[in-house]
Amino acid sequence: MEQRKSYKNAKGKAQAGQTSARPNTEVLYDGGLSRSSEEAFVMKVERRAGVVQLELPMSTRKGMSAGFSTKSVPITKDMVWSAYKKVAANKGAAGIDNLDMATYNERKSANLYKLWNRLASGSYQAPAVLEVGIPKDDGKIRYLGIPTISDRIAQQVIKSYLEPRFEKEFHKSSYGYRPGRNQHQALAQVQKHVRKFGWVVDMDISGFFDNVSHKLLLKAVEKHVSEKWVKMYITRWLQAPVQDKDGNIKEREGKGTPQGGVISPLLANLFLHYVVDRWLDIHHPEVQFVRYADDIIIHCENQAKAEQVLRNVKQRLSESGLKANEQKTKIVFCKNANRKSTYKTVKFDFLGYSFQPRPTATKEGKMFLSYDCAISRKSEKKIGDKIKATKLHLKTESSLEQIAKLFNAQQRGWINYYGKFRKYMLRRVFKIFNNRLLKWAIKRHKRFKGSRVKARRWLLGIAEVNPNLFVHWQCGFQTA
Repeated sequence: MEQRKSYKNAKGKAQAGQTSARPNTEVLYDGGLSRSSEEAFVMKVERRAGVVQLELPMSTRKGMSAGFSTKSVPITKDMVWSAYKKVAANKGAAGIDNLDMATYNERKSANLYKLWNRLASGSYQAPAVLEVGIPKDDGKIRYLGIPTISDRIAQQVIKSYLEPRFEKEFHKSSYGYRPGRNQHQALAQVQKHVRKFGWVVDMDISGFFDNVSHKLLLKAVEKHVSEKWVKMYITRWLQAPVQDKDGNIKEREGKGTPQGGVISPLLANLFLHYVVDRWLDIHHPEVQFVRYADDIIIHCENQAKAEQVLRNVKQRLSESGLKANEQKTKIVFCKNANRKSTYKTVKFDFLGYSFQPRPTATKEGKMFLSYDCAISRKSEKKIGDKIKATKLHLKTESSLEQIAKLFNAQQRGWINYYGKFRKYMLRRVFKIFNNRLLKWAIKRHKRFKGSRVKARRWLLGIAEVNPNLFVHWQCGFQTA
């Protein structure tokens, strides 16, 4: 039997010829979007299985009309719109449908309405994710799973719904992909711990995202999520197949979550919360640790304890369907002026920084050996390769101001991240840049007659008059 739209007059009584209706009590958020030509959904009545979905007019803070429809799943248009804005801000590549954000936005209202309607009715099915290979430093390939734009929005809806709940449970020593937490905070905590503890277990998990057990992950989800519709969608995303660039489909076999999915980092944190964080608290309360996603640094008082913890963590990972990367996992001695024992490994990398013994000056100018962090050699090489790949020295058609405009944003990013600790160690990176700038000056200005000395003197003169032209000049990196 078809239900008709329900309208009420100013006194709240149903108008003649119309059936009265009330909103679904399970809906968590009343109301919808304030409509505008740019942002609002085109909210129309949709026929499905002989039933017309109820649409109730609601007033908004702007005094404009916005409706909501009763659905079996309490996902509102506001939730979808908020998720869309986050996904749009992050940009990202197209999925298996080859639909990028610009094309998606050409029919934004229709696309978002269709997505909301399916999510709220429980009929949304997760499409396959596009498998994209990214070269790693060791020559191997890391495979990312790229969802479609609509699927990223759908995942963001559930992520935003669950994240506050999970945040209350997550460990204080977990920093990866969490609101209000970042890499610099994780690095600062490791820096604090290496001053107190002389030994580190540098733990690397082999192929973590590809080997997450669905059974164990859903068990963890069950502990904190009672809503059947949430668990239904999480299960569908976990079971979504993978499609390569040639169109070949690969089904998941009870493990793996796409590295590149919006909800994957949240689920990964929940999984490792129980596999590592809580487990360490219970079985090794004497140690301290810092975890950023699947990168784990465990601090121990002595070598024997480090060896014991490493054995036990490996066993724990094995029981959970994971394994340590034997080539990258190691025990490290944090050697400094007060720790004079000998050990084969005294350096480890974490989040683009290297922790190792470093000469350090006291306030009085005296030198001593500390154990501290600075940009890693690997990170230096990455940045150097990027600078060389730009072929800056060949851009002779550009002025110095245009060169600065082209590179300043990138330089600011390098300095803001890698200059947080021991900024002066960036001098090797910017020496490469300045050398390329010298070559550019020599090629552009024939009056230098190939002289690096004349070109350097000219650039230093400009830096003296206009020290803010380049971001790295502002930080004192002015000479090659």
